Amino acid sequence: MIKISTKRVILALSTALILWGCSEDFTLLSPISDRNVESFYRNETDFTVAINGAYSTLAGNGAYNRAYVLLHEMRSDNTMNGGGSTGLAEAYYRLAYFSEVATAGELSTPWTTAYQGIARTNVILDRLDNLPDGDFKERIRGEALFIRSLFYYHLAVLWGNVPLQLEAVTSPNVEVNQVPASVIYEQIASDLELAQAGLPASYDAADVGRATSGAANALLGLVYLTNGQKGLAETALRRVVNSGQYQLVDNYADLWGVEHENNVESVFELQYKEGGTGTGSQFTDYYTPFGGSGGVGAGNAPQVLSPDIEYIHDVQYGIEETDERGWGGTWDLAINEDGDTTNVWIRKWNSIPFGPADADNNFPVFRYADVLLMLAEALGENAEAYGLINQVRARAGVTPISAATPGTFEEKLLYERRLEFITEGKRWADLLRFGVAKQVMANFDLLATAGLTEADIRTVYPIPQRELDVAPGQMVQNNY
Repeated sequence: MIKISTKRVILALSTALILWGCSEDFTLLSPISDRNVESFYRNETDFTVAINGAYSTLAGNGAYNRAYVLLHEMRSDNTMNGGGSTGLAEAYYRLAYFSEVATAGELSTPWTTAYQGIARTNVILDRLDNLPDGDFKERIRGEALFIRSLFYYHLAVLWGNVPLQLEAVTSPNVEVNQVPASVIYEQIASDLELAQAGLPASYDAADVGRATSGAANALLGLVYLTNGQKGLAETALRRVVNSGQYQLVDNYADLWGVEHENNVESVFELQYKEGGTGTGSQFTDYYTPFGGSGGVGAGNAPQVLSPDIEYIHDVQYGIEETDERGWGGTWDLAINEDGDTTNVWIRKWNSIPFGPADADNNFPVFRYADVLLMLAEALGENAEAYGLINQVRARAGVTPISAATPGTFEEKLLYERRLEFITEGKRWADLLRFGVAKQVMANFDLLATAGLTEADIRTVYPIPQRELDVAPGQMVQNNY
């Protein structure tokens, strides 16, 4: 394993105390006089509570419920900060304009959350021998490896060189093993190959939302693609296709809305529940005028669609046709009653929240359309790849494309992914994986007008400064 730095240091809270044992979510369930790891991980109930805590970290504000919206989607040419450039909104403005600073809370929070989630899974994995051998033990192992892998995937994409911690930590004196992103991807792949073999293909209603073998293989395919291993990606993604567990829903409209959650296209979907319990989602607040904290253009980290989005699908490849993912279709862009074209919103996330940042909308981390398009990416330009793309296009009500259609294969595939997954947090990683992030963002009108060039486009975020300050010289800042 390639190591940038291997030292014994005392880390900041995010990479030491959080890694040190389990969280209060778990330990409060132990007797007040014996609240520790040793007394907790003893039976199936304990491990179920523990893995649920790991899922809750993944679904929290430091990950999918907030941070990844900002760090992936707003970073791209899909959405823009709708809250202005001063006051509380300055941090969001900086993220969108590639001028964030290493001390920004919007960077330290997801870093901390990721290592908190990793710590939770490491403790679970470390204590698995307390369970008897059997399906439940292997399921918990697979779930923990999947959750840990998903956190490490985001760390590698967003920051590049990050510490790799694979064991439960019982002391604040932690060995920092900062490695290149490629090493992180290799570790994820190793973990997911194990996870996919031990996870079930599906669950009964009581356990819907847990990681399945299909979810593990979808993430595995993505990681192999990201690491340039297309042949291995094909193998992982074909497992999902050949499982027979998934299919595209007939109508794009039937993907969205609380009544359509956990449908036949859902490969892995984070579960949210409104009601004032802290388990609701914020996507309605970010992307629609109907959220409880101000809606598009105001309130909680509002996300306004970039101006070119509403036009890119009007005429595609010289053929005028209506795409259900675009203007006037199921994925609809709209203006307010006053004709204000700055308040553009997406119907994907339409709902009536219980309160501010408290809606029922789940988040689809992976759905079958993504598997099909990733498999096309793994195959490269051939008849089968176009057939996979055209399955997704047909569902959207648009005509097939082929090698004769104008544009490179990569351009056509990126176009489909952009339309299909807008606001699902995939665009920035897609641009990086296809090697066009600098070019696309420098040509993005919003940034070009502000005078940014390719030299200004950062492909990774700076490591939070407090992680470097706590142990000077022991971690290397990435080249952002």
